[in-house]
Amino acid sequence: MKRRSLISVTAAALSPGPVAPRHVDPALIAYFQEQLEGHYRADMLLGPHDLIGTVAAQYELIDRLVRTAQGDTRRGLLRFGAAYAALVGWLYQDAGDLGAAAFWRGVTQETALRSQDAQLIGYSLVNHAQVRTDLGDGYGVIDLCQAALEDRQRLAPKVWVMTLQQQAHGASLVNDRTAVDRLIDEASGLLGQVDDDLPWGNACRRTPGYLEVQRATCYGRLGLGREAGALWLQVLDGVPLTARRDRGVYMARQAVAAAAAQDPDQAVEIARQVATVAVETGSARMRRELAGLERAMRPWQDAPVGRDLSEVLAPVVER
Repeated sequence: MKRRSLISVTAAALSPGPVAPRHVDPALIAYFQEQLEGHYRADMLLGPHDLIGTVAAQYELIDRLVRTAQGDTRRGLLRFGAAYAALVGWLYQDAGDLGAAAFWRGVTQETALRSQDAQLIGYSLVNHAQVRTDLGDGYGVIDLCQAALEDRQRLAPKVWVMTLQQQAHGASLVNDRTAVDRLIDEASGLLGQVDDDLPWGNACRRTPGYLEVQRATCYGRLGLGREAGALWLQVLDGVPLTARRDRGVYMARQAVAAAAAQDPDQAVEIARQVATVAVETGSARMRRELAGLERAMRPWQDAPVGRDLSEVLAPVVER
């Protein structure tokens, strides 16, 4: 990572102290919670580049307040600091900067450990596992998820669900379909028990067909085109058009599944719709999925449908 880039990534997390003593009003905890919920909503509508600076700056403010806050106020700020750091890490991951994402996942874990909150510590390990998933390190994903589940009886059902589904992604990376289905099914049995008021990690509640999204993604990695395609049809039927970025990622994966199922014409038709969203949102996840589609379509690269795909992806996929 170039020095200038490194400084821009770390500046908000490594602000030097000490800071001048000040009274920290407990009402700030509710303020940061409201702001966090707004950032989650904005994340569904905007590209990551528009939010990284804002969320990182708020993490920096929380970090400075933690240095002078006392008692329950300090612990509450630490919990929200971990949630903000996790969101910054996610935004960098969505922007395709895995080095920055890994750095902020480390900040998340440090802050979670300082909070002594078992739920946040488990959540921080799942955050690390997400980066390992994007790196294609299946055994690394499994190791981190097993560490999170070491004391599973202390975990809230939501953290348990998040960990199990992420471990399924690790299983798919090591070609273990049996484990994928077992882990997703186990998570499905816990989903109805998710009833906490924790402000972070709520994708399992707000994402339509959350666990079937994970299963379809895992099936796609396993090369199960027809099974994955059927699941994507089911999932996309429940995803609102306003959730443009998530919908675009899912459709890109659906296109890969169509290619694996030997239906290149459908794959190209889906890609036409995704390419526009990928350009508008700047989502590296979407570009990465479309690059995967290009690889899946290599058997047809010299056919008219292959040339059509190259034209569709020209503005999106880096050569």
